[in-house]
Amino acid sequence: MNDSISPNQKTVEAVLEFWFGKPVGAFHRRWFRKDPDFDADIRRRFSDTYWRLIDTEISPWLQRPRDCLALILLFDQFARNMFRNTPQSFAADPLALAAAQGGLAQNYDQLLLPVERFFMYLPLEHSENLHHQHLAVSYFEKLAQIAPELSHGLDYARRHRDVIARFGRFPHRNDILERPSSEAELKFLQQPGARF
Repeated sequence: MNDSISPNQKTVEAVLEFWFGKPVGAFHRRWFRKDPDFDADIRRRFSDTYWRLIDTEISPWLQRPRDCLALILLFDQFARNMFRNTPQSFAADPLALAAAQGGLAQNYDQLLLPVERFFMYLPLEHSENLHHQHLAVSYFEKLAQIAPELSHGLDYARRHRDVIARFGRFPHRNDILERPSSEAELKFLQQPGARF
């Protein structure tokens, strides 16, 4: 791992403004749609930042809520868009998870808008660890109470948890990560909604 790189506020604001827009508060459907143009735009704007930070110490990014959130977005969401359908799309998940856990340990989510909290919780939901899945459901339950318009996040959190409880991993990642699938996983993947 390389030396740490302190957050640059211009970079932090670029990440947050690109993702959330202004004013912050609305939920954007583009976030979870497969759109090659959107993916290319993220790649063009943020791939250099991603590669600059992927091998650095992340602790300087955990000192303030917005810095932490920007790093989570970069490693959790942007990576999924920039590297869609490749192993690299999941490569930064441990870093996103560490950032989320660090931020949550400091109650940063309580200082963010509900739609911003949504993305602080997603690295837990993306983890192939059942304990993290239970935590994600718990956080999304609380979020749904204060922001009912985001309650669809709770439904997805429960669905993710149920898949991990059943298989111990996300079967839809198997092909991308070159993991062999069991017969039960292959059968599951034939069902509608099995691929998040």
